[in-house]
Amino acid sequence: MYSLFKTYVLLFLLQFFIFSGFAGRRDRLAGGAHRNKRVKDGGADYTMPEISTKFRGEWVLDNPNVGVGAMQLQLMPNDQVVWFDTTSLGPSARKLEPPGNCPLNPDMNNKPDCFAHALAYNWKTGTSRTIVLSGEPWCSSGNLWPNGNLVATGGTFTGVKAVRMLPKDDLKANFIERRNVLADYRWYASNQVLEDGSAVLVGGRDAFSIEVVPPSLNFQPKKIDFPFLKETCTPPKGPNRFIENNLYPFVYLLPDGNIFLFANDRSMNLNPRTGQIFVEHPILPGGARNYPASGMSALLPLKLGPDNLFPLNVEVVVCGGNKHTAFEMVDAKHVKDKVFVPALQDCHRIHPMNKGAKWENEQNMPTPRVMGDLLHLPTGDLLMINGAKKGTAAWDDAIDPNFAPVLYTPFKRMGKRFKEMKPTNIARMYHSTSALLPDTRILVAGSNPNQFYTFNVPFPTELRVEKFSPHYLDRALDKDRPTIVEPTTDKVLKYRAPFKITVQFKSNIVLQPGEAKITLIYPPFTTHGFSQNQRLIVPTIKEINNNVITALAPPCGKIAPPGYYMMFVNRLGVPGHGIWVHID
Repeated sequence: MYSLFKTYVLLFLLQFFIFSGFAGRRDRLAGGAHRNKRVKDGGADYTMPEISTKFRGEWVLDNPNVGVGAMQLQLMPNDQVVWFDTTSLGPSARKLEPPGNCPLNPDMNNKPDCFAHALAYNWKTGTSRTIVLSGEPWCSSGNLWPNGNLVATGGTFTGVKAVRMLPKDDLKANFIERRNVLADYRWYASNQVLEDGSAVLVGGRDAFSIEVVPPSLNFQPKKIDFPFLKETCTPPKGPNRFIENNLYPFVYLLPDGNIFLFANDRSMNLNPRTGQIFVEHPILPGGARNYPASGMSALLPLKLGPDNLFPLNVEVVVCGGNKHTAFEMVDAKHVKDKVFVPALQDCHRIHPMNKGAKWENEQNMPTPRVMGDLLHLPTGDLLMINGAKKGTAAWDDAIDPNFAPVLYTPFKRMGKRFKEMKPTNIARMYHSTSALLPDTRILVAGSNPNQFYTFNVPFPTELRVEKFSPHYLDRALDKDRPTIVEPTTDKVLKYRAPFKITVQFKSNIVLQPGEAKITLIYPPFTTHGFSQNQRLIVPTIKEINNNVITALAPPCGKIAPPGYYMMFVNRLGVPGHGIWVHID
C-alpha cells in the first residue's frame, strides 16, 4: 500500500513539473504573460541597492551657432551626428563648403543653391562639416543599415519617394540619392528595422500603406494597402480631408518578429511583410498621441532571462500628446484666433504580446508635454526632454516651452517614477531633436517653429547645440563608474554566443556578481518627437571574474536587429562610457 502511494505521488510530481515546464515555455513564446506578474518591477537588476545622488544634471553650450536646423537627426557609429532640415524653404544660416559649392536645387526651380541643409556634427569636438543633400527630405524618416550606413526615406516634393544613403566609412561623403523608388508617398512616415536588417516603412500623409525596404539602393518596390491608417485619420474635415493625428505612428519590432503599431489612439500587432493583423488592442482614451498632437512613446527595456531565450517583459509606454481637436483650434489653416490647448499630462502602458492586453494607467508626468523626446538612458531608465506645455506641432502652433527634462524610472513603485531634472533656458519645441551619446550625455539641437529661418520672433530658429549631463554624471559617483577596457573587450557579438567585457575603476573596485548590468542601445533616428528604431536590451550575465564579465549575446534578430549598438556597463546604477559593438 505504501509503495502504491509513493507511485501516485511520483506520478503527480512528474505531471506537475512537465506541465510547469510547458507553461513556462508557452509564456515565453507568448511574451511572458505570467512572467510579467512576477517581474512587475522589471526584474531585479542588482542584488544590492542602487547608488543614489541628489544631482539634478547640468547643461553646457556645445556650439553657439551650427548654422543648420536639426529637424531629423541620427547618431552614427563613427562619432558623427548627422542632421538635416528642408531644401525647399529657402536658405539656411550656413553656406556649403568649400565656398562656391552651389549645386542645382530641384525643389527651387533647379536654381543654384549655395546653402547647406545637412551636416555631420562631431560630438566629441563640437565641429561639423556640411553635406550636400538633394531631393526634399522635409519631415522624412530613416534608419541605419546593418553596416552602419544611414538611410533617409521619403520627404515631400521631389523627395516624397526618395531614398538617400550616407556611408559610415567615408567621413567626406555626401548623400547618394535615388528618387521615385519607394512604393508610396512617405511624408511623415515611420521606419522600423526588422530582424534581417531591412526596414518597414509605415504610413505618411495620404499614404495608407506599409512597405519593406531592404538595406540597399536597388530594390523592387512593393506596398501593402493598410486601411487602418486611413481609419485613424481623425477628426474628418470633409471628403478626404482630415486633421490626421496619426502621422509618424509609433512602430516597434516585437520579439516574435511582428510589429506593434500605434496611430492616433488605436494600436495593433501585425505582420510587417503581409499586413496580416493578429490583434487589435483597446482604444487609448484621453486624446491623440501622434503628429500633430505629438505625444511620446518608447518600448521599455528588453531584459533577457537566465535562459537567454526571451525578454522577461515586453511593454510599451505612451505619454502626453493633446486632445483630438487641439490642432484645428490652433493652426492657421483652420482658425484665425489661435487657442493653445494645454497638452496632456497622462501616461499609459501596455504589454502588447499578452493575451487580452489592456492599457494600464501610469503615473502622470510632473507637467504636460507635447513634442517631447523620450530617450533610453544607459541605466535602463528613460529621459523626457524638449517640447511644450500648450498647443501642437506645426508652425507657430505651440507656446509655453517645457524646459525641464524628466527622469522616468518605469519600474519604481507608483508615485516615485518621475523626477524633474535641471531645466535649460533654450526653448526646444517644433523641429527639435536629441540623442544619447556614447559618453552618456544627451545632445540637444534644433527647434524651428517658423516656416523659414527666422530670428526676430519669440521662438526663433534655434542654431545652438547643447549637451545635458543626467543625474548619473554626478562627479561624486566617479569612483563607482566602470571603464570598459577596449583591447580586451569583444566588439563583435554573435547571436546566442558568449562575449567578454573587461572593466576597471579609478578606485580599484573589484566588481562582484549582482553589481553589474549591461545595456545595449540601438541608436535611433529622431524627428518630430519620435525616436524611430530606439531599443534597449539587457543581456544575461553568466559570470564576473576579476573584473571580466562574461555575458550572452541576444538570441536573434527579432530581439536585437543586426547592426551597431552602444554598449554600456553599469555598476549599481552608475554607467560608464559606452563603446560601439556590432551584433549579427
